Amino acid sequence: MFKKFFLLSFLLFYGSVAAQADYKTEIAHLLEYVKTTECKYIRNGTHHDGVKAVAHIKSKYDYYKNDIASAEDFIRLSATKSTMSGSKYYIKCPGSPKVESGQWLLKELDRYRKKESK
Repeated sequence: MFKKFFLLSFLLFYGSVAAQADYKTEIAHLLEYVKTTECKYIRNGTHHDGVKAVAHIKSKYDYYKNDIASAEDFIRLSATKSTMSGSKYYIKCPGSPKVESGQWLLKELDRYRKKESK
C-alpha cells in the first residue's frame, strides 16, 4: 500500500513539475516571439517595437506570476489589455490588418505546440 501511495505521489509531483516547466518554456518562447517580431505592439494607442513590448509584458508577468499556471494565463493576464484603462492591446504586422494581441499570441502558441509535439 505504501509503495503505491509513494509511486502515485511521485508521479503527481513529477507531472506537476513537468507541466510547470512546459508552460514556462512556452512563455519564454512567446516573449522571444514578441521581442523579435517586425510587428508593432499597440498599447493604449501607442505603437511599440518588440523590445519595448516585452519589457512591459515582463513587468506584468512578474506582477501576476503567482496567478499564472499556463501559457494561456500568461497571455490573458500579461499581454492582452491595460490593467489601468482596460483597453485591449493590438498587433499590427506589415501588410496585415490589426489584430488583438491575445489572438495573435494564442495562434503562435498553437503553432509552437504543434511544432514541439512532432
